Order: sequence, then C-alpha cells, then structure tokens
Amino acid sequence: MGSYIDIDSHDGKRFRAYQAAPAQGSGPGIVLLQEIFGINGYMRAMADRFAEEGYVVLVPDLFWRLKPGVELGYGEADFKEALGYNERLDLDAAVGDIGSTLKALRALPMQAGKVGAIGYCLGGKLAMLASARLDLDCAVSYYGVGLDAYIDEVPLIRCPMLFHFAGEDAFCPADTRERLLAAFAQNKQIEAHVYPGCDHAFATPERSHFDKPATTMAYSRTVALLRGTLGPIHDLNALWERHCYYEFGTRDVDAVMPTMVAQPYVNHVPTMTGGVGHDELKRFYRYHFVNSNPDDTRLIPISRTIGADRIVDEFVFCATHDREIDWLLPGLTPTGKYFEVPMLAVVCFRGDKLYNEHIYWDQASVLVQIGVLDPTGLPVAGIQTAKKMIDETLPTNTLMRNWASSEGKPI
Repeated sequence: MGSYIDIDSHDGKRFRAYQAAPAQGSGPGIVLLQEIFGINGYMRAMADRFAEEGYVVLVPDLFWRLKPGVELGYGEADFKEALGYNERLDLDAAVGDIGSTLKALRALPMQAGKVGAIGYCLGGKLAMLASARLDLDCAVSYYGVGLDAYIDEVPLIRCPMLFHFAGEDAFCPADTRERLLAAFAQNKQIEAHVYPGCDHAFATPERSHFDKPATTMAYSRTVALLRGTLGPIHDLNALWERHCYYEFGTRDVDAVMPTMVAQPYVNHVPTMTGGVGHDELKRFYRYHFVNSNPDDTRLIPISRTIGADRIVDEFVFCATHDREIDWLLPGLTPTGKYFEVPMLAVVCFRGDKLYNEHIYWDQASVLVQIGVLDPTGLPVAGIQTAKKMIDETLPTNTLMRNWASSEGKPI
C-alpha cells in the first residue's frame, strides 16, 4: 500500500519515511515509531493497517544518522545488530527527527485534522518523549523500554496518552512498572493497561512472545483513543445495517462483499462455519449462507452496543428448518420444525468496512427445538431460551433441580 518519501531534518539534512495513505484519500495523521529493528515488514504492515483505519501514516527512519535504511528481522544475528543501533541512538536527536516528521506530515495535502504518534518498544519510549516535548494530539506507547529514566517528564505530557505494558516484561520489571503507574496516575491525560502473562513484544506476530488476545485488546483500546481524539468517526450502526440488509433483505452477495475489507473473515462459533479471506468468504456467502437461509427467516433485535471499532448485537434468530441450513445445522436433513434462538454478534470494523464477525448461539437449544436432541436429564432448554430473552418475567432456574432446596433459607 505504501511508498517512501524524503523528509527534511531539523539540521538541514534528509531522511526517509515510509508513507501509507487511506483509500479515502485523506485523513488525520499518525507518526508510527519503530522498534529497534528499523522500518521492517512489521512496521510497514502496521502503517498499512492504520491507513486502512483512515489515517495518513509516516514511519520515520530513526536510525538514519547511524545507518540509513536499517531493516532487520527477529533472528539472533539481527537482534544483536539492532541492540547496537539502539545503544548508539541519540534520543534527543531522534525526538528532533520525530518533530521533523510531524512537520512533514502536517504539510502533506492528504493529511487532514489532528496528528498522533504510536510507538513500539524503542518507539514506545520515543512516543512518551514526543508527547512531552512536541505538539501532539494523542500518543500510544506499546511496552516502551527505559521509561523510568524519563519519569520526570510525565507531568509534561499534555495530550491524551495510552500505555500498554506486558505483565511479564523483563525490560520493565514489576517494581519499575508500579513506579511508572503511580506517576501516570497523577496525570489525568494518561491511561495505562497491563496485560497479565504477556511478555515484551506481545503485539508482534513474528516474535515468540506474540499473544493474539492481548494484541486484539490493545489494538481496540488504541483505536478507541485515536477515534476519540483524532477521528474519523464512522457510523458503524449504518454500516452494519447496510451489511445485514444485503445479507437478509436483498440476499445479494455481490453487494455484501464491498461492505467488508479486502480480506475479511467470519466465524460462526458453535459450528465453526464461515470463511477467512475474500474468496473463501464469498464462496461461503454465495453457496452456504445468504441463499440457504429459510424464506421465513427474521431477526428480532434485543440490544446493540456500539464501540469505537466494533458492534455487539444481541438478537433472536427465527426460522423454519425447511432446508439444510449449512452454516447453522450442517449435515442435518430438514425437519420442518420452527425454532427461535438467541444470538450474539461481535462485529469488528477497520475504518468504514467490516473486518470480522464472531457469531454465538446455544446450539443445544436449536437441536432440541428441531427434535434431534432429547433434553431429558440434560441442562438444556428449547424455545424458552428465546422467549425469556424477550420477557424476563418468565420462570427462572427451571433446570436447577436444587433450586427448591434454598426456598425459605436466610438470604
């Protein structure tokens, strides 16, 4: 997606930066600050991802004064080389180069509105220094190293800033982290999160300590800060409604796919049906989902929660099992039975496109209703699960044989 541009430094020289721009053509700006490995594949991938979110991104070459164009992997030899660059880096000069990058970013015709910074490892430390010394609208630090040496600058941070700490990070031991958290607590602009059980570089897929759940949580929190301070604000409700209209209203697969990112995925959790990537998902939609839903399919909305980058939709799915429903009841011959089942959809967006869907429901309830599972002696229920979702006054604890034993006891 990106390309390289030249930036004029504050001392009359020039250095390179990787540039990624949103499909919309313009947006708020982000300076993405590298790990100790230079502008490598991971940094470029993250720049492209934030561009997909709607931002104009520059990744400056912070090692250019030592050696221009450093691009390292994560093997032992590269790690040793990277440590050498890190030890020789002039941090004050690097902050000056970040300032030059900010100036260049604001001068780009495609950059519109405010500007933030996001940094990883070494970049996490530089994000903190930049937020204290430069004119930023927000900043994010992922497992910054050596932050405690600059704890006196914490009160100088004047923009909203988010810190992500790895709970088991040897580069930031627990006692050091606690001192930092105590200092952050004195600055209302700062928010910090610790990810238990995670080690340094948990957000880098190529690293041995990569932790996808923590990465997903940290990324969502990062996007929430960016959306709240920089924008852009997308109408996720309208985007989701349009997507569902094409799925269940017009049943138009060719209209569904453009509502999603280039490589989306869908996972119906109980049956593990769906697809990963454009081609597999489109095949799934065309032959196993959109046109395989019963004609009487309807959704009863229960609640909808909208966040910065996702929607959580609670609804009741109603249909008659008059055909083989590949995604919901794969391999089962139609029974002709009507069923209702509560469902939960967690829908993640990137920018103004759907990225993924996780759909949950109680499969046992559906199997009971279509008559292929005998509920006798099992803690499962049929259509009552859907009815109680709508009417909370219906009986509770009917499956608990010990419920009557507590009647009349002190509470």
